[in-house]
Amino acid sequence: MHSATAAVADIVRRIAPLDELEQRHIDSTLAWLASTDDIFRRVKPATPPRHLVSYVVLVDPEARAVLLGKHRLAGLWLPTGGHVDPGEHPLESARREAAEEIGVEARFDVVGQDPLFLTVTTTVGSGSAHEDVSLWYVIRGDRTRDHTLDPREFAGERWCDVDGFALPDADPQFGRFLAKLGTALRRAAD
Repeated sequence: MHSATAAVADIVRRIAPLDELEQRHIDSTLAWLASTDDIFRRVKPATPPRHLVSYVVLVDPEARAVLLGKHRLAGLWLPTGGHVDPGEHPLESARREAAEEIGVEARFDVVGQDPLFLTVTTTVGSGSAHEDVSLWYVIRGDRTRDHTLDPREFAGERWCDVDGFALPDADPQFGRFLAKLGTALRRAAD
C-alpha cells in the first residue's frame, strides 16, 4: 500500500460511525483502499470511477449553524470542499478548499482535525456517474460574519441550523451528518 493510501486508511479507521450505514461506508472504503492505490481523481469527471473528496463544513458552534452553498454543477446545497489531489493528504485538501472556496484559514478546533463523517455517494451531476468517498471535515466559522463562496463553484450561500435542517435539495447524507454534528457539539459544550 502506497504511503498516501495508508495515510487515508489510518484516517478512515479513526472515524467512529454514527450508524450502520456509516459503518458500511467505512468498511467498503477500507476494502477499497486495501485493493488499490488509484484513489485520487486524475481526469475529470470520473477517472478513476471512485475517488476521494474532502468536504469542508464551516460550523458556528455557538449558533449551531453550518454554511452551505448552492453548487452550480450538482444543483444541490452542499458544504464547500473538493477532490483530493494525487498524493495530497485529505487534511491539506480541506485547508486548501477552505482558502479557495470560502476565503478563510481553516481552524479545526470544533471537533478536531480528523473528519467527523464519511460517506460513499454516487454522483451524477457531472454527466458521468462515479463514486465520491467523502471525508467530512469541520472548521470553525461565525454566522455573524459575511462569507462569499467562490462564485465559479456556488450560486449562493446560506446558513442552516444544525437542529432544524429542512433543505430537500441538499446532499442526501446531510441530515445524517447534522445528527452526528449535533451530538459532537453537545459533547463539546459539556
